[in-house]
Amino acid sequence: MPPVFDKVLIANRGEIALRIHRACREMGIQTVAVHSTADSDAMHVRLADESVCIGPPPARDSYLNIPAILSAATIAGADAIHPGYGFLSENARFAEACEAHGFTFIGPTAEHIRTMGDKIVAKQTAKELGLPLVPGSPGPVTSVEEIVTIGNKIGWPVLVKAVAGGGGRGMKVIDAPENAAEQFSMAKVEAKAAFGNDAMYLEKYLGKPRHIEIQVLGDGKGGGVHLGERDCSLQRRHQKVLEEAPSPALNTEQRNRIGELAADAVRKLKYRGAGTFEFLFQDGEFYFIEMNTRLQVEHPITEAVTGVDLVREQIRIAAGGELAFTQADIKIQGHAIECRINAENPDTFTPSPGKVVEYHPPGGLGVRVDSGLYAGYSIPPYYDSMIAKLIVSGPSRNECLMRLRRSLEEFVIGGIETTIPLQQRIIRQQEFIDGDYDIHWLEKLVGLKK
Repeated sequence: MPPVFDKVLIANRGEIALRIHRACREMGIQTVAVHSTADSDAMHVRLADESVCIGPPPARDSYLNIPAILSAATIAGADAIHPGYGFLSENARFAEACEAHGFTFIGPTAEHIRTMGDKIVAKQTAKELGLPLVPGSPGPVTSVEEIVTIGNKIGWPVLVKAVAGGGGRGMKVIDAPENAAEQFSMAKVEAKAAFGNDAMYLEKYLGKPRHIEIQVLGDGKGGGVHLGERDCSLQRRHQKVLEEAPSPALNTEQRNRIGELAADAVRKLKYRGAGTFEFLFQDGEFYFIEMNTRLQVEHPITEAVTGVDLVREQIRIAAGGELAFTQADIKIQGHAIECRINAENPDTFTPSPGKVVEYHPPGGLGVRVDSGLYAGYSIPPYYDSMIAKLIVSGPSRNECLMRLRRSLEEFVIGGIETTIPLQQRIIRQQEFIDGDYDIHWLEKLVGLKK
C-alpha cells in the first residue's frame, strides 16, 4: 500500500508517541518527534526520523504549546499531525489551527471535538442520537431548590458534576435534600479552581455500576462501525487501572444492542476517525456519560480481540480513505486484559520517578508491552506516572488470566517503585477472578472506601 502521508508529526510523548511511530513506519511514513528538554533521551525521540525540541519540561511550555508544535511541523515539512491522547488530543482550537496551517489533523473535526467536550451539549447530542442517558437535569443547575426538586423526582442520591469537568474533580454525591446546599457549594468551588468554570449539572447517582465503553470508527462520510466493548470499571480516583475486553458482565444481546446503538450514532454524526462512547451499566441498563474524541489508553485490548490496528485506521481515515471493513467483518475473538503500570508506590501511590537500572519486559504468545522504557532511562517527574502497559490475550478469559499472572511475574523494572505488585494483588482477588466487580470495588480494595 502506498503511503497516505509522507511525514507525520507526533504531538505527544511516552508510550503513545512510540505506538504512533510504529504504525507510521509500518505504513512507510516518516515520523517527526517533538519533545521537551526533559524528554531528549526518550525512546520515541531516538527512533523517529527527525526530532524537534519544543520547550522546557512544563507541559504548558512544550506539549501544550500550539505555536511551538505548528512551528516544528513547518520546519520538518510534515503533512499531518497525530495528537495521541491527553495533552492537545481533544482541543478543538488545536485541530482548527492544524488545518488552518495546512496540516491534516489525525482525528475528528473540531466541531465534533467541541460538541463532545461540553458535557451538557454532549448529553443533548447523545439524546438526539438515540443513546440512553442517566436521568438528571436537562441543563446546568443554578440553585439548591432546583437540585432538591430534581432529586425528589428521580430519587436520591444524586450526583452534581462540573460541566467542564473530568478526572472526578468538581463532582459530589448528595445523598439527601438537607445536604444539597453544602455539597453543591463545595463542588462549585472545586470546579472553579480546577477548570475556571463553576457551571454544574445533575445526574442520578448509580450505586454499583460497571464502566463500559464502546470503541467506534467512522469515515466522516456516514460510514461507521463498532469494535465491541471494554470494561473499565477498575478505577482509583476515577483513573483506570486495569481494563478488559469483552466485559464479563455483558451477555450477547446486551453487547450487540449497545454496540449497534453506538455505531448508528457514529453514522448519524458523520464522525471521522476513532472515538469511544462511555456508559455506566447497572441492572441490565446502559447510561451514556461521555464520548472521547480520541484514541484511548486502553485501545490495545480492542486490537487484540478484533485484529484491527486502530492507529493505522486513524491515519487511513484522516487521509480520506474509506473504512476498510463493514460491521459484518468485525469478529470479537478471545479475551484481552490491559494492566497500566505506573511509576508509583503500589500502596501509597506516591510518584516514583528516577533512573531505570533494570528493564525486562515479559514476552511469549499473546503478550504485548507498550512502553518507552529501557535500562538507563530516567523517568522525568513532570508528567503522568504511567510508564508501561501490559496487554495479554488468550482464547478464553481464564487462559488470559493465567497468562497475565505469568507475565506480571516476569516483568522487571528496577530502580524505581511501580504498581506491578498492585496488579498482582488485583488479579488474585476472587471477585476479580469471577468478574464480579463495579467502579467502586478497587477503591474498597486499596482502602479509599469502606
